[in-house]
Amino acid sequence: MRPEAKDESNTPANDGAQPKTPRPQIGSVAVVLRFAARMLILLVFASIGTIGFTKTLETLLAMAAVYCAGVAPFRREAPLGPVLTHYDEAAAYALCALLISKAA
Repeated sequence: MRPEAKDESNTPANDGAQPKTPRPQIGSVAVVLRFAARMLILLVFASIGTIGFTKTLETLLAMAAVYCAGVAPFRREAPLGPVLTHYDEAAAYALCALLISKAA
């Protein structure tokens, strides 16, 4: 006696692929801490720069803004999401660079 084959025409195919789970989002506190740590590193590098502290810091902040603006799309972060993202961090770095350039 043969077992009857199940009719699986109505069930989705399971090809062994894992279902996509959304990437866990880090909180705004972690982004603020990351910003503070990067700012501290940039201040240290600006203090040992050879073209002057303000000019070096301005350049490093601009580079950090470009970096953060480039990383955000790769991480698929929402520009205006409910938590802080690399986009917000890029805007903060760009604002700091602009303020330093106007003050100097």
